[in-house]
Amino acid sequence: MKKVIYILASVFLTMSMQAQIIPQPKPGPAPKVNVGKPETFTLKNGLKVLVVENHKLPTVSYTLTMDNAPYAEGSKKGVSDMTASLMGSGTKKMSKDAFNEEVDFLGASIGYGSQSAYASGLSKYSNRILELMADGALNPVFTQAEFDKQKAQILEGLKSNEKSVPAIAGRVGNVLVYGKNHPNGEYLSEETLNNVTLADVQDNYNTYFVPGNAYLVVVGDVKLKDVKKQVEKLFGSWEAAKAPNVSYSDPKDVQYTQINFVDMPNAVQSEISVVNVVNMKMTDKDYFATLLANQILGGGGEGRLFLNLREAHGWTYGAYSSVHGGKYVSEFSSSTSVRNTVTDSAVAEILNEIKKIRTDLVSEEDLKNAKAKYVGSFVMNMEKPGTVARYALTTETQNLPADFYENYIKNINAVTPEDIRNAAKRFFLAENARIVIVGKAADVLPGLERRNIPIFYFDKYGKPTEKPATKKEVPAGVTAKTVLDNYIKAVGGEAALKNVKSIATKSTATVQGAPVVFTSKVTSKNQRAVEITVMGNSMFKEVVNEKGAYMVQQGQKMDVPAEEVAELKASAVPFEELTLAANPAVKVTGIEPINGADAYAVKNDKTTYYYDVKTGYKVAESNEQEGPDGQKATLFTYYGDYKDIKGIKVPYKINMNVGIELDLTVSEVKINEGITPADFQ
Repeated sequence: MKKVIYILASVFLTMSMQAQIIPQPKPGPAPKVNVGKPETFTLKNGLKVLVVENHKLPTVSYTLTMDNAPYAEGSKKGVSDMTASLMGSGTKKMSKDAFNEEVDFLGASIGYGSQSAYASGLSKYSNRILELMADGALNPVFTQAEFDKQKAQILEGLKSNEKSVPAIAGRVGNVLVYGKNHPNGEYLSEETLNNVTLADVQDNYNTYFVPGNAYLVVVGDVKLKDVKKQVEKLFGSWEAAKAPNVSYSDPKDVQYTQINFVDMPNAVQSEISVVNVVNMKMTDKDYFATLLANQILGGGGEGRLFLNLREAHGWTYGAYSSVHGGKYVSEFSSSTSVRNTVTDSAVAEILNEIKKIRTDLVSEEDLKNAKAKYVGSFVMNMEKPGTVARYALTTETQNLPADFYENYIKNINAVTPEDIRNAAKRFFLAENARIVIVGKAADVLPGLERRNIPIFYFDKYGKPTEKPATKKEVPAGVTAKTVLDNYIKAVGGEAALKNVKSIATKSTATVQGAPVVFTSKVTSKNQRAVEITVMGNSMFKEVVNEKGAYMVQQGQKMDVPAEEVAELKASAVPFEELTLAANPAVKVTGIEPINGADAYAVKNDKTTYYYDVKTGYKVAESNEQEGPDGQKATLFTYYGDYKDIKGIKVPYKINMNVGIELDLTVSEVKINEGITPADFQ
């Protein structure tokens, strides 16, 4: 199982975890960028239309946006999610299938949100594309069957997020920074989603999908007069209305720098965010300096946070910062995921980098590279219709000067090192920083407490709680042998376990809507065959037999190195516990909380097994692994829902952390049957 978990992690994470530093080109003369200026007109119902003619390519894009103020949904949080999910599910004139088939036939792309719509395609089909988009936007059909289907999918995602450390870190961070009653602080839950009805969705659409603050941006190979004629025809009957404008008090920063800690016993890494509130408009005098300050600090692989935490120390796969300017309050955040054992050190280094950019002038070289990055990205993005549309919309909705984007490069290049320091002092706080950490308290708290930063404790919903219990002392007389003996007794007894010659199991899970099947066959002769299929396609297979071991990953067969075969064979048995007790190196290291209950931690080299103190069942297993770039990580597997099969207790719920949470439900168990020698060839 150890090797299987590692390979699974590789399959799911190789693409997302590998990062690289891309050398930045030396900046040349500032290029002149021609930002398309929109021609505008407004319908009687309030819809404002912005048209940017661009005849370079025979394409067109339409972006409909309701610039409504943010609002909290309270006990019905999730109604906008459901509205967005149901938009595009057919219209009063066309079924969902007929609509999608015509969109595909035209080679177009059409999508919807709870307060938006988007379409793009070849300009020769522009009239029909806009007709379809308008039909879906103004004449949607919300059915109970589609409502139930979309709700079930959202609930599935919520369930998987309950053990996701990054998801919980994001939720708690927002609650603490903004408050749970603020639009940015409230969170979707099973309880609030279950409060939402189909009637609520219809009411949400009627209230917020209105033209009063709506903008339609058209970019591409079209003529203004043609667009105006068609828009008036398609949107002129849209009933005039404005969405409610609810105001909220801006959140406040903490009075002093503090750690807000959430204990997640299943965390294999700590999620760290150093956050403070930012209320910066795009017209602010420090806007461009703030963008460059963030770029230098943590805007990418060349940022100081990345170079420090990843390149210099090797603690993480990446470390970044972000800051935004706009109409509404937002935040500055420096974030990373690190190994548990270096959490306190990573916090110290993040704070050091923030303090440094606030007090020391950045070098001319750093500033030059940051400017080159921004100028290069700006110029490249101007070739995209979506960028032109976004700039036109932003200029309108945020009251920017008409030449804001024409002067963008000039304003970037005008920033000085002093400007960077002033902006950092103003928006990157050092004395009022909220440090949100979600991690395993047993591993993380001792180091954090030595940093002399006040620590406050919260649960995974952002509610204050008591300091979590960490490792407890093992009672006298408890040894690895007594713990393992209790497990053996709990699941059937030594005689029964020794009589198990083979176990075959089949488990299922869902990953991003795709069905995953996990089959395992193992014998008392140190043989094992494991296979993972996704949507019926074999993604991974491992076989351990008397000759050695091999793996097949996406069709590529690889022999396992000889030095690793012994470890695989040792674990390729129905019950490792029958032999572990005789190993003097196996020790009880403490009592730790696992899913809310105390468990004995029994360590064997790089593997730790956790056995429930009361029931004796094995409830978890962790394995220390080394990634493809030498980074070390601990991968967890959790066991639960034990059921009796021929007198043997077998777990029917298995949760693997392989970079994502993989919840397996055992559907079939066969003991001493269902296995042939051919399975291990």
